Amino acid sequence: MPELISQSTALSGVSGLVPSIPRLPARPRRRRALVVAALLAGTAAPLSAQDATRSSEDNGETLLLDTITIEGQGAADLDLHQGSTAGSRLGLSSFETPASVQVIDGGAIRSRGERDVTRAIVNTGIGVSFGGSPGNGGTSVSMRGFNGHGSVTRLYDGTRLYPASGTITFPFDTWSVDRIEVLNGPAGVLYGEGGVGGAINVIPKKPLTEGRRDELRATIGTHGQRGLAYGSAGPLGDRLAYSFDANITGSDGWMDRDNMSSRSLSAALRWQATETLALTLSHDFGDNRPSRYFGTPLVDGQVDRRVRYRNYNVEDSLVRYKDRFTQLKAEWTPNDSVTLTSSTYHLTSNRDWRNVESYTYGPGTGVVTRQPRLALAHDVEETGNRTDITIESTFGNIENTATFGFDVNRMKYVRLRHTPATDETTVDFLNPRPGVFGPYTMNIINDSKMNQYSLFMDDRIKFNDQWALVGGLRYDNVDIKSREPAYTKKFSSTSWRIGAVWNPVPDVAVYAQYSRATEPIGSALSLSESQADLKLTRARQQEIGVKFGFLEGRGDATLAAYRIVKTDLLARDPDDPDVTHQIGRQSAKGIEAAIGLEVSPTFRVNANAAFVSSRFDDYVQPGGDYSGNRAANVPHRVANIWGSWDFAANWTARAGAHYVSEAFTSDANTSRRPSYTVVNAGLQWRPQDNISVDLNIENVANRLYATSGRDTQWLLGPPRMATLDVNIRF
Repeated sequence: MPELISQSTALSGVSGLVPSIPRLPARPRRRRALVVAALLAGTAAPLSAQDATRSSEDNGETLLLDTITIEGQGAADLDLHQGSTAGSRLGLSSFETPASVQVIDGGAIRSRGERDVTRAIVNTGIGVSFGGSPGNGGTSVSMRGFNGHGSVTRLYDGTRLYPASGTITFPFDTWSVDRIEVLNGPAGVLYGEGGVGGAINVIPKKPLTEGRRDELRATIGTHGQRGLAYGSAGPLGDRLAYSFDANITGSDGWMDRDNMSSRSLSAALRWQATETLALTLSHDFGDNRPSRYFGTPLVDGQVDRRVRYRNYNVEDSLVRYKDRFTQLKAEWTPNDSVTLTSSTYHLTSNRDWRNVESYTYGPGTGVVTRQPRLALAHDVEETGNRTDITIESTFGNIENTATFGFDVNRMKYVRLRHTPATDETTVDFLNPRPGVFGPYTMNIINDSKMNQYSLFMDDRIKFNDQWALVGGLRYDNVDIKSREPAYTKKFSSTSWRIGAVWNPVPDVAVYAQYSRATEPIGSALSLSESQADLKLTRARQQEIGVKFGFLEGRGDATLAAYRIVKTDLLARDPDDPDVTHQIGRQSAKGIEAAIGLEVSPTFRVNANAAFVSSRFDDYVQPGGDYSGNRAANVPHRVANIWGSWDFAANWTARAGAHYVSEAFTSDANTSRRPSYTVVNAGLQWRPQDNISVDLNIENVANRLYATSGRDTQWLLGPPRMATLDVNIRF
């Protein structure tokens, strides 16, 4: 008898785990209790004044949630003025920024056994839920009621990554990550069109001009997991400094016939040419062969546990991404009040796959129908420059910091697709014989170029110790020329934001902001001919919030409330279904919170939760009138909790839980995926000051759960998995 995926229903104490009832729907009281407990349960972490760019692995783990930093064995000194680029280009601290920003430290990520960048964001981020699949590179997430790469912008070291047909993986490895900066809410004023739900900026490790870093990690684990990583950084004389990080991983996979592997490299050389001018040349490379599991077919809307580990893809399936990113960054500081930064970069991305991706179970037949056979190749090339100047000035008692700049880039995109000889096959449900993909030819279906330039400014006026005004403005101009299909498209957009911050006392910041943003219909690089005449969708957000520290720096908390309205969605004319207009509207409103406390010098806990109400206000589609429905893959509630306990000399135990409420599998809202809670745990032993041994276990309870998918098939999350890391610093 097929069984439903189980779900958790409560979160209690530090562990955040109470086993769940096995079937849907969950009881509303228990679901509410889970989220309330995630907010009130233990709390988050001691606050530290350590530099955000320093790896925290020497001290355990570090995490900043708006104004929250977690130190594994560090001091509990409060520093609410740590600079960040997440919410502005002005280097403001979280207290100074009228937005919800989050900085996740790379050392904290690695100490918890997180290998994948997107998984690390989901398991730590405020209000972030996973919607990834091989078809979108496994990197799609939902934030503030909006999901997908178009609504959540991805960046690497400040450079925007364009997915092109919705697929991107770079950067995928956490080994070379210094920190991940997350902005919740529209990001258009910082990064241009798109990003209505938020933006994620992954920042790699940098050269060290002082001190030295040498580290080695060896990994073994269940399901054939293995890996070897090396990192080094430090000065090379008085004017040169370097960093180098490389990682090789492999796995047999927890699914049938799903071996995975990856290679990554990040290297940089910094030259202090003069006392005021520094040049940094960096190169990053990634070769990623991730999972080729596309989902499990459902029986009567449920998952049959007997096929939990069955892979219905063909035997010679292929998913591979190769990325290269080269950047030359110049930083000129002629005096203490002026800083000029210019980055010239070149990025290439090659993506190849051949798979059978869709599976439908035939009731009573014991047979699964597979279709279509799909072979694709993407070649993406991006070259650009981003330059800005920051000027600090004082007029009487008023302080002003302003940034002015421009961003230019040129994109090339070629997409090839196969012509199948056959398009449909059947396999046995319980024991599928995979077969092979078969012969195919490739034809160009997209060949386009995009030229873009942007002008932007950010400004902060500090009137006194209590009041500040922060604003931003950006203009984007985009010119697309496509040879296949043949069309030209030009559009421009203006995004802006204005916000105020009030500090009634030093450790309290109350803020409010209003922002405007735009977003294209689909990916700008791969528009269809029918989309070429469409205009950008538009969005607006109102947000208020408070951030504060308490208990003399031992605790802190953040709270934000927002409302986002997105208009000009594609919708059918109610009076004539054959006519399409940009008359649709989608909205979301919600509350996000994070709270933390150093319970004792050896015990630290942090928790965050998000509540979102998302709906289509006006959305008529070929399948019917979806007005009033919730968007697919958008849960109502998301919560995280993590605890760290130094229970003995040189020993640290960690545990955490990630909860996601139920979500609809399509905009029609005809079926749902169950809610789930995944509990992870870890144990660290430090036999010497420079050696640590980490045991990390994912999905401790071995829950069967789904993270994404549609009405007929779900993508299941991993079962219980364990890794053992030996870390050596020398």
